[in-house]
Amino acid sequence: MSEAAAFVMIQPQACGVYGREAISSPPVKNQGTSMTFYPTVSRCFSSTRSRTLMAAALLAGSAGLSVTAAQADDAASAQKAAPPPSTVVGRVNGADIHLGDLEDAARNLPEQMRQAPPQVIYPILLNQMLQREALVQAARKEGLDKKPDVAADMKRAANQTLQNDYIREHVGPLLTDEALRKKFDKELAGKPGEEEVHARHILVPTEDEAKRIIAELKAGGDFAKIAKERSKDPGAANGGDLGFFKQADMVPEFSKAAFALKNNEVSPTPVHTQFGWHVIQTLEHRRAPAQTFEQARDQLRQQVIQDGVKDLVTNAMKGAKVERFNPDGSVPKPEAAPAAPAPAKN
Repeated sequence: MSEAAAFVMIQPQACGVYGREAISSPPVKNQGTSMTFYPTVSRCFSSTRSRTLMAAALLAGSAGLSVTAAQADDAASAQKAAPPPSTVVGRVNGADIHLGDLEDAARNLPEQMRQAPPQVIYPILLNQMLQREALVQAARKEGLDKKPDVAADMKRAANQTLQNDYIREHVGPLLTDEALRKKFDKELAGKPGEEEVHARHILVPTEDEAKRIIAELKAGGDFAKIAKERSKDPGAANGGDLGFFKQADMVPEFSKAAFALKNNEVSPTPVHTQFGWHVIQTLEHRRAPAQTFEQARDQLRQQVIQDGVKDLVTNAMKGAKVERFNPDGSVPKPEAAPAAPAPAKN
């Protein structure tokens, strides 16, 4: 592989803080996008220990040694010998490339590439850093950094990096296993899970057709057979069976109807959602089993990240003088105060 090809292949992915995360699911389940106020965990959070291990691994790689993920404990024993991130590992026209630059790039690699032996990763990352520095110097030599649009891009990138690091600095310490386990013990340990229902449904495009199906079922029709033959839902092949789900898993109209039905009861009237008209049969109600820490870990991490970043944003905005203007730069007109209630008539 050429150095240029390697440079293209291992460009680090940006650590986004405010992103849109699509919710993909079967047609009945909530769909669309939701704003997430947290960075990608694998890209934005790292511990001091992992940084030290990365330094030790990269050092071993530069010496031609093989250090794999299975040997992480051996690398940990080399913490004291690991060079600091400020160690100079390359230079372009007098501009230093530091080990910390390679550590940051290595953490941003796709998981599959991070599993490669360090003696393979190290020279590729070093070449990438050297090539990047050479390109940056060439761009500065041509004065590109002085162009208004380029300067604006550079400012945005710098602000994004600072924002990411600020969030990582404050939220990262809350994501250790010890901190997450304390939160689990306090909030979830031993508590029964949410209510769930096991239901199946038949989805059709019109209310009239749904009413006809309800009449057929009342007359003894086979729910699974009708679902396979006439339902427009992708799960029709399974007789419309949706398995167990919680209220938040489905669009509100569907959940409200399904959870209101008794075991084996069919919805007496069609249920309308954004997907069409549903005939629902609830088969069973139950409480979800209590979660173990391992099962709840990812959920807890996401909750801590979202809550932590929300608090940071709230506090930052609270202590700032914030001004908002119209698209043309003019000051918005103050909103009219609500009219006082009319005096009561005697």
